[in-house]
Amino acid sequence: MSKDLSIIIPLFNEEESLPELCKWIDKVVKKMDITFEVILVDDGSTDNSWKTIQAMWEQYPTIRAYRFGRNYGKSAALDMGFHNCLGKVVITMDADLQDSPDEIPKLYSMIVDKGFNLVSGWKQKRFDPISKTIPSKLFNRVTSWFSGIKLHDFNCGLKAYQGKVVKTIHLYGEMHRYIPVIAKQNGFGKIGELVVEHRARKYGVTKFGLERFIFGFLDLLSISFVSRFKKRPMHFFGSLGTLSFLMGFSITVWLIWDKLSNLRNHLKVRDVVDQPLFFLALVAIIVGVQLFLAGFLGEIMANQNKKEEYVIADEI
Repeated sequence: MSKDLSIIIPLFNEEESLPELCKWIDKVVKKMDITFEVILVDDGSTDNSWKTIQAMWEQYPTIRAYRFGRNYGKSAALDMGFHNCLGKVVITMDADLQDSPDEIPKLYSMIVDKGFNLVSGWKQKRFDPISKTIPSKLFNRVTSWFSGIKLHDFNCGLKAYQGKVVKTIHLYGEMHRYIPVIAKQNGFGKIGELVVEHRARKYGVTKFGLERFIFGFLDLLSISFVSRFKKRPMHFFGSLGTLSFLMGFSITVWLIWDKLSNLRNHLKVRDVVDQPLFFLALVAIIVGVQLFLAGFLGEIMANQNKKEEYVIADEI
């Protein structure tokens, strides 16, 4: 049975904040007079988060919860929520109380009334140390330039989606930072932004370190490459292979022609194999052939599954 709204909350060791968060969400959403569910995904917490959820479930029947056997990461937790939610509108938020549930009605309205496919929160005023804010700004600018999506805060946990959008998204690794990029690549390009309140952390400590920016950039390259060449690897490897082969072949022909020309004109001749340029050309030819073969094998593997993966944006 579908709901008007699904609220998905990934969590890891948040036993202190959960009761306050769920009470706040329940109070805000009940005023909206809509059907809703709250999906809590426990990402392998080692504290009493799961016991806290079990206790709250008796008080709030709108709660649905899943628990991982170990910590898989935020992307896996969101992916679990996306593929089990029932909402026509889906809102994600963090469990640490730094995202305010008071923003839910505004996010819901931008999806329902303004027709956005996705709305991302923008924590314009942040209560984070400079060690997080400066790298975050750099990360957001690079991602915005690379993807062509004009957002100030790609990594904000507070986002709203049309329900059909999240069903087309599969997350793994650290891909949760690039949900707007994935949505756009799937054909859902009406992406908006809403300035949201960012609250100081009340309980616990942050679960993320600086390594997330390094891994995040690698994930951005991975998303861009896979989405563009997943079904046509020959276009990438074949193009590079052909270019490398032609460069090496052209250099080899030129070296041979230069030697024959010098012989004809009775000039001093240097053996082709005595020239470093010849070996560079030979390497280019070999690399070109290998890249071409890699593209060919990639095409065979891509066509093993003959069913094309289409994303249906709307249907009547």
